[in-house]
Amino acid sequence: MSDLLKIPNFFLAFLVCVLVSCGLIGGYETGGGIVEGKLNVHLVPHSHDDVGWLKTVDQYFVGSNNSIQGACVENVLDSVVTALLRDPNRKFIFAEMAFFRRWWLLQSVKIQALVKKLVSAGQLEFVNGGWCMHDEAASHYIDMIDQTTLGHSLIKLNFNVTPRAGWQIDPFGHSAVQAYLLGAEVILDFWLLLFDLVEYFILVNERLGHYSPPDGFSFEVSEDFEPVQDNPLLFDMNVEKRVNDFINAAVTQANVTRTNHIMWTMGEDFRYQYAESWFKQMDKLIHYVNKDGRVNALYSSPSVYADAKFASNISWPLKTDDYFPYADGGNSYWTGYFTSRPALKGYIRSLSGYYVAARQLEYLTGRRSKGPNTFSLGDALGIAQHHDAVTGTAKQHTTNDYQKRLAIGAHEAETVVNSALSCLTTSTSNCTIPTSTFTQCPLLNISYCPPAENIPSGKSLVIVAYNPLGWNRTDVIRIPVKDANLVVQDNEGNMIEAQFIEFNIVTSNLRSFYTQAYLGILPQDVPKYWLLFQASVPPLGWNTYFITQTTSKGGYVSMVETPQNDDIEIGPGSLKMLFSLNSGQLKRITNSRTGIDLPAQQSYLWYGSSDENQPSGAYIFHPNGSPPMVVSRSVPIKVIRGPLVDEVHQQFNPWIYQVTRLYKDKEHAEFEFIIGEIPTDDSLGKEVITRITADMSTNKVFYTDSNGRDFLKRVRDYREDWPLQVTQPIAGNYYPLNLGMYTRDDKVEMSVLVDRATGGASINDGQMEIMFHRRMLHDDGRGVGEALDETVCNTTTCQGLAIHGNYYMSVDTVGSGSRWRRTTGQEIYSPLLLAFTHENQEDYKASHSTRSTTMDPNYSLPPNVALITLQELEDGSVLLRLAHLYEANEDVDLSTLVKVELKKLFAQKMIKTIRETSLSANQDKSAIKRRPWKVEDRSGPEPSTVRGGPVDPSALVVELGPMEIRTFILQV
Repeated sequence: MSDLLKIPNFFLAFLVCVLVSCGLIGGYETGGGIVEGKLNVHLVPHSHDDVGWLKTVDQYFVGSNNSIQGACVENVLDSVVTALLRDPNRKFIFAEMAFFRRWWLLQSVKIQALVKKLVSAGQLEFVNGGWCMHDEAASHYIDMIDQTTLGHSLIKLNFNVTPRAGWQIDPFGHSAVQAYLLGAEVILDFWLLLFDLVEYFILVNERLGHYSPPDGFSFEVSEDFEPVQDNPLLFDMNVEKRVNDFINAAVTQANVTRTNHIMWTMGEDFRYQYAESWFKQMDKLIHYVNKDGRVNALYSSPSVYADAKFASNISWPLKTDDYFPYADGGNSYWTGYFTSRPALKGYIRSLSGYYVAARQLEYLTGRRSKGPNTFSLGDALGIAQHHDAVTGTAKQHTTNDYQKRLAIGAHEAETVVNSALSCLTTSTSNCTIPTSTFTQCPLLNISYCPPAENIPSGKSLVIVAYNPLGWNRTDVIRIPVKDANLVVQDNEGNMIEAQFIEFNIVTSNLRSFYTQAYLGILPQDVPKYWLLFQASVPPLGWNTYFITQTTSKGGYVSMVETPQNDDIEIGPGSLKMLFSLNSGQLKRITNSRTGIDLPAQQSYLWYGSSDENQPSGAYIFHPNGSPPMVVSRSVPIKVIRGPLVDEVHQQFNPWIYQVTRLYKDKEHAEFEFIIGEIPTDDSLGKEVITRITADMSTNKVFYTDSNGRDFLKRVRDYREDWPLQVTQPIAGNYYPLNLGMYTRDDKVEMSVLVDRATGGASINDGQMEIMFHRRMLHDDGRGVGEALDETVCNTTTCQGLAIHGNYYMSVDTVGSGSRWRRTTGQEIYSPLLLAFTHENQEDYKASHSTRSTTMDPNYSLPPNVALITLQELEDGSVLLRLAHLYEANEDVDLSTLVKVELKKLFAQKMIKTIRETSLSANQDKSAIKRRPWKVEDRSGPEPSTVRGGPVDPSALVVELGPMEIRTFILQV
């Protein structure tokens, strides 16, 4: 035996005593809970796992492409589960169910059983619980609900638990709607965490280490940190020092935090690759800090922390607006991402509305247990709501991956829709059609629609228009056709009025380049006309139209008008717009019905992007200080008139083209624009806006929507909660738009609605401006590491991205604009869904139902109610969501309690049972217990809110109060 191993017995006894006292034998004491009368430091272990950013979602999960970023979520979950099983006192929280589902499906039954025990014991807690941690500026409220429901259903199915705590730690600002939605989803403890962070930020004028631990207490195995060295056999023992470090950091935070409870967020992006590295250090800290006794440390979670805060029985400030815009420096306003990657934002928004319609049709014909379904699209849209996806702040290859997933999901959903429409329109009672002859035109936005362009001889183009809204609607359908020798007939064979408008060269060029870029084909023939006709479609129903070739022109062929004087008035209805021939600009808006006569002007401008210490980029909007450049003060103009629509075409410059439309039966203007490619040969990034200026006194006030839901009052250069130092008068006054914005004076209300998420502002009284496109030459230093310079390539060339979009404007008497905003907003979000086939007209009519509704034919939803979800779930039950569209006091007649008759809504079904649930459908509403948090400066009871009462299972009438959303599970 070596002499080194010949240790006297008395020394062995002494060593054992030292090791026991140090916690090295028998483990560390980590099981203590909250201690009253002490400062309690809640250690909350977490890993913030972006569902795509620098890498794609799958690369992040499996740990590939690590040359960009070393991150593997599969390792995180494997490692965390192993670490939690070692000590029942350890805890961990996890948020992103898109990752968890990938991991869960790989686990053995044995591992799944162990994980279920960890969840049941509270060691592993799901927070937020959505498919991703969604953005709060660029996400629509329906998308926010859907992605959260997707995650909550996964948790409920596998663990039978409901997340209690919100964990929105990385979005770049917080919306008012987010707080409401989380509360309706029974997420009880979201705003509490946010209050603490904001309070700390304001009081000490420094950040709380992101969502990281205090300095010196991050323990990733790859990081350089000072471990707790408590082994007496080794040099450099530092227990006392590390305990003092811990207490000093805790007291600093406690001095600016209410109650004797503080939270340490023990994690960061993609941490816990080797979880034991973290837990070993936290075990030691808890053990030795608690032995010291000055403060109390414990493993915790947001729900445990919130329980403690609530038990403190103190009052809290109440915030009713939002946290936009966000800035992390005087010249660093995070308002660029409101608009970044507008093509992706537009794609997400269009598929969001399509997903609503596709799920309705899937329900109406029965969800199939095998074969195509709508889950893939829901999965892709859920991932796309991530705060680096819809925001446009991911790397280009990751953005491509988001778009690819959306395209795959849309293609599968299209198969579902075509099959469902074949079933619904077939005259037989039972649908047994395995396939469908219907096709759709997903590239109609670039004027490419093969079934409309190639009508076989002897057959008609059959167009089935499905209406996903709960009320009857009348819209103008536009399709590209090769000639004007076509007639349009309705479902009964009656001729209906049609208008033909010639294709313009800008549209033709866009079509040619992008069909080649997207499909790899170069169409040989270019359509000559747009064919327009008016379609009327019943609620949750369809109507059929037939386009048939004739030997002569079948409708009104619009010609370009040659104006005779400077004033050009357009508008086939009561709404008129006056343009100047000399300047090519809008001069005036009038409405003969309302008596409005408003001088107004609309133009395009661009901000030069700063390239100094803080450049504009994917996140940051930082104009270079020069006034925005007016694109053109003299614009070439074309005027086209017809029985359905008048148009004004304006070529503002070689890369901005606009068509203004006024329809016969609509009292708003539609603006269609093509912007791009944005030139950069002058080495200057550009951020393109449209600006509408009217003769109005608006006193700095304007209104923007919150996630497409309610509207919030904005005051230029002002913040409600603190005195604002105006360092960026442009970027600091931009706000996110999902539905739109409006401004008003004592006579007139001017509103603009958008077709995708973007940013808007009112920089001067009587003005509204909206940003549509951005092209940067520099990265803004916020982590993405790329300039926002999007290009598209066909087989021979690459060019900067062009954007094709729409916005809509209405001018109303003051107080009456909300009806237009709410109704038209729904029609923009859920357009008519068009399906095409070629059939003999008479044969088709004889064998198909050409017009019908799935509701009671004499019933429609009230105009202040939207059907936002109608979906058959995997177990055969039906998920139903109804939303009141109006805020309290928004409209005299429509901001009221309203009733929906489910027996008429489900006229072709028998509702056997109905159960009201939380917003995300993960628990019965009757089981929800809300905490009565105390609010500062409130005397008396909480202000009353109009809400619908319980649903009588025999009468089946649902009541909705203003802004109320109600969710039900039905058995039919």
